[in-house]
Amino acid sequence: MAKKIKCAVLKTEADALESAPYPGEIGQRIVESVSDAGWKKWLEHLTMVINENGLNTADTRSLEFIEEHMMGFLFEEGQYSGDGGFSPPKAKK
Repeated sequence: MAKKIKCAVLKTEADALESAPYPGEIGQRIVESVSDAGWKKWLEHLTMVINENGLNTADTRSLEFIEEHMMGFLFEEGQYSGDGGFSPPKAKK
């Protein structure tokens, strides 16, 4: 049976991550406070952050930008500004 935690993203009790998905102290904080489902929501949002901002994950500045958004998304701190006003295009008829 999976360990349950109070998820900082979902604001409810959910299955914990099995291991830290990020290195260092931040990874430890994530594994203690973010559920598996909450982390998956971040990964979905991360795709939008990368695409909408034209980020290159090999660039140090882009990685810093991503980390700031990650901290905001997961813990409501840092430079995270919600969805940035992005809304997906409507389906063509």
